[in-house]
Amino acid sequence: MLSSSYSLTEIQRRIDEVKRFLSITLSIANAHTVEFYTQDVWNRFMAVLPEEVLSTLGPASDQQREPGHKAKEHSRTTFGFCNDTNRLVDVCELLQAAKAHSLPGLGVCMSRDELLQALRENRSKSGAPPAEIGAELETDEFMNSKKSHEVQSMSEVVACLAQRCGVKQVIDVGSGKGYLSSFLSLQYGLRVYGIDSSSTNTYGAHERNRKLKKFSRAYQKHNKAVRGQGEAATHSPQEELVEIKPGMDGDNDVLHGDGAGIVSQEEEKVLIGSSDVNPAAERHSEPNAETDELFLSALSVDVLQPTSPRVPPRQLSAEERERRKTENLERKAQNRAASASVMFSPLTSYVTAETELRELINELEDAVMVGLHTCGDLAPSTLRMFVAKPELASVCSVGCCYHLLSEEFDPAGQECLPGVCGFPLSQYLRDRSWFCGRNARMSACLALERVSLGQGIQMESLFYRAVLHVILRDHYSSFKSEKRVGNVYSKAKSFVDYVRRALSRLELDESKLSDSDIQDYHDTYTPRRGEMHAFNMLKVTLAPCIEGLILLDRLCYMKEQEDLSFSALVQLFDPLLSPRCYAIIGLKSYGDRILC
Repeated sequence: MLSSSYSLTEIQRRIDEVKRFLSITLSIANAHTVEFYTQDVWNRFMAVLPEEVLSTLGPASDQQREPGHKAKEHSRTTFGFCNDTNRLVDVCELLQAAKAHSLPGLGVCMSRDELLQALRENRSKSGAPPAEIGAELETDEFMNSKKSHEVQSMSEVVACLAQRCGVKQVIDVGSGKGYLSSFLSLQYGLRVYGIDSSSTNTYGAHERNRKLKKFSRAYQKHNKAVRGQGEAATHSPQEELVEIKPGMDGDNDVLHGDGAGIVSQEEEKVLIGSSDVNPAAERHSEPNAETDELFLSALSVDVLQPTSPRVPPRQLSAEERERRKTENLERKAQNRAASASVMFSPLTSYVTAETELRELINELEDAVMVGLHTCGDLAPSTLRMFVAKPELASVCSVGCCYHLLSEEFDPAGQECLPGVCGFPLSQYLRDRSWFCGRNARMSACLALERVSLGQGIQMESLFYRAVLHVILRDHYSSFKSEKRVGNVYSKAKSFVDYVRRALSRLELDESKLSDSDIQDYHDTYTPRRGEMHAFNMLKVTLAPCIEGLILLDRLCYMKEQEDLSFSALVQLFDPLLSPRCYAIIGLKSYGDRILC
């Protein structure tokens, strides 16, 4: 039987360690980039030069501390911050502390291979048959490299969980375009119900699955033919192409995007947009609008079912008509049987922990609940639903978009009912009224691994917005207006043009400032751009620690439940390909039907 490698007490102790670190450093993550110059953020928090921060945290640094470096300050610093002034005085000490308080440094995560090995060992001990696997589907033919990696990695884990619990149904919450759902259905023979709040996503998922089924049937038929021909079969399904005109199905569907977490604020667009998506890689790997048709056309001629010349029914003999009628009836019966055994059903619904699944799914049986990059509060809601519903035997949840989480103890007074907010989820952190803050949660979305390889944050638009805030403070009384500038940077040809567009968007009088006045602001603050760059690099350094606390809170919630036989935090993905790479895994005690 699987054993939870870390007890509730141990997880709580790790939470306390991260809390102590963040109690000192969280103010950096919560500082708003828009107010960087108006609030003199650098001098408030830093007692070091920007060059020291960049040289220590940059991709070229060895990030190693020389023995005795700044040792005289150790007695009066905590995590690199001066105990008297609360300003950063030792970048190296902060960097080492951040590493120690990230999930890898805390040592609380299982690897995907460790989880799969444990599941398979339990399966072999019980004598249970391995999970069924259909014809191998090459996911990179119809997904970009990021999504292909995620779907392949997660689907194998989900299939093993389903086999371990002895269930054949999967409920995919926040299923989006249905990538994972379709793959689980076609590759592993699982009956999958994909639930998404967007009807557009649900329709797209249905159409994509229809095309994938067509591919799967053709591919399996081709494989059978190849096996029958033995060595004589020399062509692969990709060697000969058949022409399929784009749009033949009345569908212009595009196979990309998670369809969740779109944010309009410029700072969020820059920070979040550069965290979970690698723009350079996506441009080369992202399918275009004809991807579905190209994917289906990449089948050899012998894969497609041959069609004989149409003969009018009146010209057929009575025997031939009877034979064809019998064949049609048999084919329909086979199709019904196949649909009953292997099926993906996209459903449109907004779900919470209170949602009655049986009202959505008439044929509901015991199932595994999954969520691949469920946005904001949907990830904790998935875990609450798993705990509350007896028909859910296991869960595999990967969350994202931490900046969209609601917080129960938000001092800004955000309306949030106890037990419904996304954070904190565990009773342990709720008893301590812990609060992160929206800017800190937004920082948690940054991708340290990518930035460490030189894929840095696009700084110019952040710099423009911060200097614009100075102009608004100096010349307009509405610089704290609720109106948003929006994404005017992408359209601007220069800083002057950017400011003109922003003032127009805010409905402010542009005639107050000449072009030279605006340019003077740019020139005045340009020498201080390094401060903003260095400060955001510090935010990137703290990102894994904030994400770690959010995920430890979710794991702690699972450990607090008495009817779970196993719960763990598992790294499913390569963080360079998919920065939100951690999954919460849970198994209920009564789910040990096969592997006790």
